[in-house]
Amino acid sequence: MPNVGKSTLFNALTKQQALAANYPFATIDPNVGIVAVPDERLNRLSKIEKSQKIVPTTVEFVDIAGLVKDAHKGEGLGNKFLSHIREVDAIAEVVRFFADDNVHHVEGSVDGARDIETIKTELILADLETIEKRLVKLESEARGRVAEAIKAFEAVKKISAELSSGKMVNEIPLTDEEKEFIADLQLLTAKPFLYVANTTSVVPARLDSRQARQAEAETQTPSSSPPYKGGEMITIDAKLESELAELSDEDKKEYLKELGIAESGLDKLIKKAYETLNLITFFTAGEKETRAWTITNGSTAPQAAGKIHTDFERGFIKADTVAYDKFVEAVGWVQARDRGWVRTEGKEYIVADGDVMLFKFNV
Repeated sequence: MPNVGKSTLFNALTKQQALAANYPFATIDPNVGIVAVPDERLNRLSKIEKSQKIVPTTVEFVDIAGLVKDAHKGEGLGNKFLSHIREVDAIAEVVRFFADDNVHHVEGSVDGARDIETIKTELILADLETIEKRLVKLESEARGRVAEAIKAFEAVKKISAELSSGKMVNEIPLTDEEKEFIADLQLLTAKPFLYVANTTSVVPARLDSRQARQAEAETQTPSSSPPYKGGEMITIDAKLESELAELSDEDKKEYLKELGIAESGLDKLIKKAYETLNLITFFTAGEKETRAWTITNGSTAPQAAGKIHTDFERGFIKADTVAYDKFVEAVGWVQARDRGWVRTEGKEYIVADGDVMLFKFNV
């Protein structure tokens, strides 16, 4: 919704200055930022290989305008907003759980559970509108007794009924075939969801202005119980994170240590977004560079090779592979081979998160 801290969080994530203002629809056109995925494994691999540079993998975040009640009817930015959501792979829904009289709430009060239901309802209604249009087309085709059209019609009718009952598509058990029938519709509630509860934190007196703000706030406590269906919820203080983002890396580490926090809320969010997208990381490591590569969980070795270059996938022969922890224990390729920890994997191998890989190909 508007004024929940989306742009503040986005600015902290990207260290850009997207407009963050205390009025609805401060964000009209989407802001896009590419964010490095924090991964301590990169530094360890780089030290072992004495790499000249480190290249992390990334996630693209898009900051879009707030959604209000009746958006599916065109309220607020309406369909323009919904079209922006259709283009993403997963939705991180920022939910306001902080009270601040200086920051207006479009509903007049802070109620995270209510806001989640409002957004859910709007997205379901938008999906129903899309589904109904498809049903009209499929019903006509099904009358022609085309077997595939009949199956598609029954599947889409089932999804329509579930949506009408208040379920998001990602809550409906669907077969692979049923998913295929609606894949081109880009249904909003079919996407993976991550709920980001924007709260306030208790911090040391070191940052006086923040302490005053937090002392006055009547913070709600989010829970992982319903209505947070269809996705996991993490808690973050966007205001605190935006101020932390202004500190040097060294000062930030020191401050987090004072708080007794192992990692920042932003790092937690980036990693969880990566996980929500069902992505994993494999590594290539050498003197020139240590690099993290992104693949979908379940990808084969040739598909992983294709992320580096299409020729690698086309001419794939095999991949020398060693688990990250074994690579570190052996302090590099040579001893890993001597200890028998390097495996030769073929085209059927499913890459595991953390695999360190060396591809052999011929084109």
